[in-house]
Amino acid sequence: MPTLSLINFNIVCATLGGFISIFGLVSYLFKERFYLSEALISLLAGVAFSPHAANFIRPLDYALGTDQNLDQITLCFTRLVLGVQLVLAGVQLPKRYLQLEWKSLSLLLGPGMAAMWMCSALVIWALVPNFSFLHALAVGACVTPTDPVLSNSIVKGKFADKNVPQPLQRIIIAESGANDGLGYPFLFFALYLIQYTGMGGEGFSGGAGKAMGLWFYETWAYTILLSVGYGVTVGWISRELLHWAEEKHYVDRESFLVFAIALALFIVGTCGLIGTDDLLACFVAGNVFTQDDWFRLETMDDSLQPTIDMLLNLAVFMWFGAVCPWHLFLENNVIPIYRLIPLGILILLVRRMPIIFAMHKYIDQIESLFQTTFVGFFGPIGVGAIFYLSVSREYLANITVNEEVRADAQQVSDTIEVVVWFLVICSIVVHGLSIPFAKAGYHLPRTISQAISTSTNDEPIPLTSNQHTHSTATHDHVETTSRRTRRHDTSLPTTASRSHTPQPLAFQIGRSVIRSASPSSDARIGSGAGEEPARPVNLVLKTETKADSARSE
Repeated sequence: MPTLSLINFNIVCATLGGFISIFGLVSYLFKERFYLSEALISLLAGVAFSPHAANFIRPLDYALGTDQNLDQITLCFTRLVLGVQLVLAGVQLPKRYLQLEWKSLSLLLGPGMAAMWMCSALVIWALVPNFSFLHALAVGACVTPTDPVLSNSIVKGKFADKNVPQPLQRIIIAESGANDGLGYPFLFFALYLIQYTGMGGEGFSGGAGKAMGLWFYETWAYTILLSVGYGVTVGWISRELLHWAEEKHYVDRESFLVFAIALALFIVGTCGLIGTDDLLACFVAGNVFTQDDWFRLETMDDSLQPTIDMLLNLAVFMWFGAVCPWHLFLENNVIPIYRLIPLGILILLVRRMPIIFAMHKYIDQIESLFQTTFVGFFGPIGVGAIFYLSVSREYLANITVNEEVRADAQQVSDTIEVVVWFLVICSIVVHGLSIPFAKAGYHLPRTISQAISTSTNDEPIPLTSNQHTHSTATHDHVETTSRRTRRHDTSLPTTASRSHTPQPLAFQIGRSVIRSASPSSDARIGSGAGEEPARPVNLVLKTETKADSARSE
């Protein structure tokens, strides 16, 4: 006898597939007409299907009921999405882009990231009660990188094509791609000091000297430099192998198109095995892979990569909506809601804007104060922040004394969970609605002004019943003449051609219709014998006034 199989796999497949199908039916309307980002829509869908609402997506069930397993799932999911996104970001950039634009990128990735880190830490330190500046540095490091996934909403699509110059689009892509992998030094600078100096270094010996030694050796040498070298090597070898296979006609079109995505999966897996920075390696490999611009030009008109990109974006933000600890925003032991809301507002305003205004004269791609404001405001916090949140909580869970997490490490872990999740939600909502609100604010006053002006200046002149009948009859006569002329003249020009050719005008005076001669033709217009047939004209009726009606009477 058939029975229902309400297992999690079936429910998740049905939910995810149903949402993507329904969203696909109206995706153009939402993204290109209303300028709503797919991240915001997916987040709201995740909330609707989460245990807080419909309970179709049950993250804790998949994690066997433990928060530690749930953090691990989220960490792996964000690694996968960011790895693919960063390889594709590297592929999108033109030939030798990093070498040519090194000056602008150096400013954004050096002083820019450092200032964003410090500004974020200062705001967090000021608003989180009983929180040290060192702990605030750890939380601020998680939200320092700009997110490559959310950045796509302002560098792709109709809005970007119309309003964002291409050099500005490319520098935003390059910055968001590179700084995600460069978040490790900022994060582990704080985490090492917390481990070896917090609470007097209880449980760990060596002090600040050992913390700095680990920071230079493990973070800069092993994590950053090894990742760059590994990315360059894998990207160059992959490019040469694909060139060779293409010249020998060994690779088919489908495998050629999916090669960059497969490269991303390979780098994420191998970097995870050796414990290095897979995000930075993916971005560097993507750039080296298209160093000669060959692969980018070959796949420019293909839709496979954007399609995979969209599917991953929809899935990850649905997951965020389902796993976000919404209840912690109201009930937590680290920061009350009346401090959390100002924290989100201040981070969005001062985290990035001051340093961009300070450096905009030295960044060639930024040409005006409006573009400076745009770049300063659109520094979204998203998937990268959740990735670093998971990394930091995993590291802090290992700072233990007597098999229990040390008190200061637990406080930092709890604060990171609340603050970073709240800032990510704020960024998704604010940056997702900024463009629609900006467009509405720009067009609404003009629309209202035009409506008022039209209603004031174009009031109809009241006519008597006799005048109304006479005007209607005249209009019908002229329209009948026009239709008869079109019917007998087979050389009637199309709408496009008429729009570029000066046309004779017709004026109605009393009961007579007088047509002016066409400037482009010497043909006579009349109905007498021996005259040429009337040529087609556009008839423009003059509104009959009371004076005209009196004269015609």
